[in-house]
Amino acid sequence: MTLPRGRTALLLIDMQEEHRTDTRYLVEAYDTVAANCALLLVAARTAGMAVFHTVYLVDTQADITRPFHPLGDDGRSAFSDAGTPGAEISPELTPLPGETVIVKRDASCFTAPQLPQMLDRAGIDWLVIGGCWSEACVAATVKDAVERGIHVLLVKDACGSGSQAMHETAVLNIANRLYGGAVADTARALSLMGGGVAQTWQTNLPVPMKFTYETASRDYAAL
Repeated sequence: MTLPRGRTALLLIDMQEEHRTDTRYLVEAYDTVAANCALLLVAARTAGMAVFHTVYLVDTQADITRPFHPLGDDGRSAFSDAGTPGAEISPELTPLPGETVIVKRDASCFTAPQLPQMLDRAGIDWLVIGGCWSEACVAATVKDAVERGIHVLLVKDACGSGSQAMHETAVLNIANRLYGGAVADTARALSLMGGGVAQTWQTNLPVPMKFTYETASRDYAAL
């Protein structure tokens, strides 16, 4: 496959320092995930692609939180607490002036109305996606993108979760219904972002992979 010039953007989801520093929310191999996202970021900037960063921020003093939202003893959000160092974008992914940073209050990036508006205005119909957590904010965003008719290139090793098993099964579940999109690793994604051709995993049918505990890692590796 190839990616269409001028109609592809990079979306990095919630690459925040708490995934590296907060023992409650560590993403396994976060440094590797962040390094791969940094490679995608350089490629997007070099190609002149639009770049979108998102952060999940919760401010219990200013916002109405969702029912059952986890809170600390001080009444503040137990994760992604606005104004804390852990909520900041990791330094190797610091946005440049002119790159859009979207603050969201829920899992899917599309719950922030400016994202679909900006994609429509820019004529974007492909999103290259990396970020955290694979089964939560990444999965919710991919699902909403597909429902809006946006193609997704999911970069599997530029995403992460609390364990490799959580990440691998999340990616397999996303892939099983990634209509109109594709899954690739960072190396193949970089080739595509640079205007090249690369082999990717794609499906036109629902749930082509009936993975098990025993086969999940093998099936993930084959994507």
